[in-house]
Amino acid sequence: QGWLAESGGGLVQPGGSLRLSCTASDASFSQYVLRWFRQYPAQEREWLGEIFQDSDQTYYRDSVKGRFIISRDNAKNTGYLQMNDLSPGDTAVYYCSMNNYWGQGTQVTVSS
Repeated sequence: QGWLAESGGGLVQPGGSLRLSCTASDASFSQYVLRWFRQYPAQEREWLGEIFQDSDQTYYRDSVKGRFIISRDNAKNTGYLQMNDLSPGDTAVYYCSMNNYWGQGTQVTVSS
């Protein structure tokens, strides 16, 4: 296992919610911007959003703004991606990234 690890993916029905977690293996987590990406089959990873070190600034891709919320708990070395009102178009592998490190990815499937 690498420095970052995602968890929380799975199967969810359209309109449902999921919360992904991204946990670092040490406290240097608090020093870096946390970014979330997703990747569709045979496509490049696309940036979804990011949160600055002190959680004072967050930015989102337009297509997820208002549905996805990024947060972090530096005391737990963990960041989160809360995803609401999911649709089949959100089906992808989701990744977190910090300091040029990547997690292994977690599959999110939205289907009835």
